[in-house]
Amino acid sequence: MSELTHLDEQGQARMVEVGGKAVTHREAVARGEVAMRKETLELIMGGKAPKGEVFGVARIAGIMAAKKTSALIPLCHPLMISGVDVYFRPNYDRNTVEIEARVRVTGQTGVEMEALTAVSVAALAIYDMCKAADREMVIGAVRLVHKSGGKSGTFERKGEAEWS
Repeated sequence: MSELTHLDEQGQARMVEVGGKAVTHREAVARGEVAMRKETLELIMGGKAPKGEVFGVARIAGIMAAKKTSALIPLCHPLMISGVDVYFRPNYDRNTVEIEARVRVTGQTGVEMEALTAVSVAALAIYDMCKAADREMVIGAVRLVHKSGGKSGTFERKGEAEWS
């Protein structure tokens, strides 16, 4: 396990210095899900959710969240993100909506937190859009599945299939 980079020699929180790092193309992919009743998934997929079109609102919420991550998560650097994509995939066997966020930057630090934040906020937006129909929804399984670029190289979570 590598050292905790957000602590100084005295154990105090600090923002990591990235000025000496190489500028590289970096990408991160995160995933998560919202579990719900079968009827709720049918409402979403049928375009009949109480507040309107769920995936459009959740997509914008996820993109906005990625762009604002440094305002939400202490010690994250503000980044000039070059791209954010948020995707949704219904899973009728499990009554879930799976969420994937892909975030890209050319810079000196990665975008893992931005991808994780995008997924989390997209999931919260789904909950908000559908809570009148189903207050028992559960948000979960938020995780990093891929990161590339930078000194530490590429990370791929084992057992994660590529989305088609």
